[in-house]
Amino acid sequence: MIKIALVEDHSDLREGLQIAIKESGDDIICMAAFADAESALNSIPSLKPEIVLMDINLPGMSGIECVRKLKSLLPEVEVIMLTVFAEDKTVFDSLCAGACGYITKNASPTEIMDAVREVKRGGAPMSPRIARMVVSSFNSFITSSLTEREREVLNHLSQGKSYKMVAESLFISHDTVRFHIKNIYKKLEVHSLPEAFAKVKRVF
Repeated sequence: MIKIALVEDHSDLREGLQIAIKESGDDIICMAAFADAESALNSIPSLKPEIVLMDINLPGMSGIECVRKLKSLLPEVEVIMLTVFAEDKTVFDSLCAGACGYITKNASPTEIMDAVREVKRGGAPMSPRIARMVVSSFNSFITSSLTEREREVLNHLSQGKSYKMVAESLFISHDTVRFHIKNIYKKLEVHSLPEAFAKVKRVF
């Protein structure tokens, strides 16, 4: 049984989704439905649903901010955003806030329930374009964690230079190069140069 909660300010859509969930089969149950972010934040942490369907444009606190606060209170919960425009920047902002995917409001009840089941299986329903935006943002975050010198060392190594050649090019010692590489591995969470190059390939 997949336990979900719903946050949607339009009563007709909220009620329609509740009916769709009820008629979807025996594997999904709606624990509660809310018309705004504030009431959702007051109740959802104690209900502990597995998945939340969250409208992006809510009165008062936005759905994006609600996702951010909800994930801090209930880190294990998965949030699927409900949106009118699938390619809107707010979708990307929602994913950055902690949502795992999104579904458009004009999707059929079957498509919405399929998205819920996909998330339960570990998936992340989103378009290729939005997925690329997320990956690009992730790469930018990773590379920004490196110092200028660490990026220089990695850049030289990506050109096929040895540690000794890098040391000579940057006027530093061989041990200093090794020290920078150790820090790069730690920050990028990798164990080899090929892995490091793969993570920052957009930089070079």
